[in-house]
Amino acid sequence: MTNRIHLLPDGEDRLVDGLLAQGAELVGVDQDPTGIVLTKMFADLNLDDVLRRNPQVEWVQLPSAGIEAYSATMAEHPQITWTSAKGAYAAPVGEHGLVLTLAALRHLKERARATSWGEEGGISLNGLRCVVVGAGGVAAEIVRLYKAFDTHVTVVRRTAAPLEDADETVTRDRLDEVLDGADVLALAAAVTEDTRHMIGARQLGLLNEGAVVANVGRGALIDQDALLEALRSGRLRGAGLDVTTPEPLPEDSPLWAQENCLITPHTADTSAMVIPLLRERILTNHRLLREGRTPIGIADPAHGY
Repeated sequence: MTNRIHLLPDGEDRLVDGLLAQGAELVGVDQDPTGIVLTKMFADLNLDDVLRRNPQVEWVQLPSAGIEAYSATMAEHPQITWTSAKGAYAAPVGEHGLVLTLAALRHLKERARATSWGEEGGISLNGLRCVVVGAGGVAAEIVRLYKAFDTHVTVVRRTAAPLEDADETVTRDRLDEVLDGADVLALAAAVTEDTRHMIGARQLGLLNEGAVVANVGRGALIDQDALLEALRSGRLRGAGLDVTTPEPLPEDSPLWAQENCLITPHTADTSAMVIPLLRERILTNHRLLREGRTPIGIADPAHGY
């Protein structure tokens, strides 16, 4: 029973109260914890050291949906049940994906910088053909939001099992096929060896002229040099990026100067949004494990998510 929990770093009051109410015993790192809960995204944590000192740990809850930052540590400890936050932040991140899509379609970065009336521009999302890459909760939420408009949405994922609300679901080997002539490309996939730079010059060239790209997955999904060239040439109408490579994106990156590229600093899910959602995931998984049931968001380092 995973019940001696060490919070890394300390948890907020409502999380602590919730765990105690479920019967958890909150212990220090040197008090033989059986569960480690990471409570803060992107924190500089000594997880490797904690696990080496505590071989009895049975469960680790990660704070993010993407697990690439933890993959080496996970591979060292395959006996542990690892759970991520995949799906927990779907609503706010999917919403941000829609915002970036509309901003690119409507030239909002250019207009936000404007100091004169200018010319009309922009197109509607209604009637466009969209491709969403990803199979998790964020991708599903983007699909749901796109379908509120008069769009045709194709989902690209590892399996062809239909994703709810999508008009079509295909496997990754058909990526180029469905990108051909698409007007919108939204990325919400995990980064693995198979997906790194899956969108390069060839894929961007297949999109309809004047297409837009929105990325709320990981920066490494796109070849940024190819993206910059497509934006500079005008072949792409625009791009909205919440994730880049590296992060933070250096101030001298030419992407900042592109009027058709809107960049937000990995804030599709801010701390204020994340805290209650992560708390709910942690409490749910602790309860499920105590009851001997399967937790949500089991992560596999072999697959990268």
